[in-house]
Amino acid sequence: MKTLKVLSCVTAVLFCAAFLSDASASTVPVAMIAASPVKAAPANVPAHWTPHVSDTWQWQLRGKIDTSYDVKIYDVDLFDVDPSTIDALKRAGRKVVCYFSAGSSEDWRPDFPQFNAAEMGKRLHEWKGERWLDIRSENVRRVVKQRLDRAAAKGCDGVEPDNVDGYANDTGFSLTARDQLDFNTFIANEAHWRELAVGLKNDVGQLAALEPWFDFAVNEECNEQKECEGYAVFTAKNKPVLNAEYWLPYRTPALQRTLCDAASLANLRTLVLAKELDNSYRFSCDGR
Repeated sequence: MKTLKVLSCVTAVLFCAAFLSDASASTVPVAMIAASPVKAAPANVPAHWTPHVSDTWQWQLRGKIDTSYDVKIYDVDLFDVDPSTIDALKRAGRKVVCYFSAGSSEDWRPDFPQFNAAEMGKRLHEWKGERWLDIRSENVRRVVKQRLDRAAAKGCDGVEPDNVDGYANDTGFSLTARDQLDFNTFIANEAHWRELAVGLKNDVGQLAALEPWFDFAVNEECNEQKECEGYAVFTAKNKPVLNAEYWLPYRTPALQRTLCDAASLANLRTLVLAKELDNSYRFSCDGR
């Protein structure tokens, strides 16, 4: 989901803020995990799929999955996708990334009852049934690990954890940039130990800090919001940036040419999609 409030600071300043954030944040219960400084990405982790900057993709989270696209990566919903669909995609040579929300509760998910009331904050704008989570919670991290277990058991090649930029939103919690870095690197480590590739979803303010931990990036609307420049830290390392745009004018040929020229220059894998991600509209700058 698109970040609702993007910090105005440049990435470098935010990275420094992650380490200089003072202890003025509200006191949290003993059950909450204290955020720790981000260290260097571990060198010795189990082998996992390594996406390439040129990998094309399809993103569909709702409805019957259309498996006919000639792309390298399919991004599908972890809970809703049928294992037989994953198997069919992999037999066709596709890599399967499984989406789940790491930073919000969704009241229709089967594991929703595992969240405690105190861990659920404000509602997400425009997304019915979702509330921000307190990412400092030990229990929240336990549920995230269970979801990563589910992804590994289902045969996913990678994961797309969503809503990992709560610190930049009005969550109802006093989350700091340092809290977010700690949570996001926790997810990356846990994914890698399960031999899963992991993508960084949005969180444009922490791209430089988090790139070493993540294998690819998933971005919504960086062209419309003029936020694509920061993704050079990923493409420079041959890591793909999977970009989706929803703005209706991008469905016109003239603006599609402009959009695709920009995507080519920045080496982004850009799609124009329906915001519902139901495959009702799709245009690819890669022609696939």
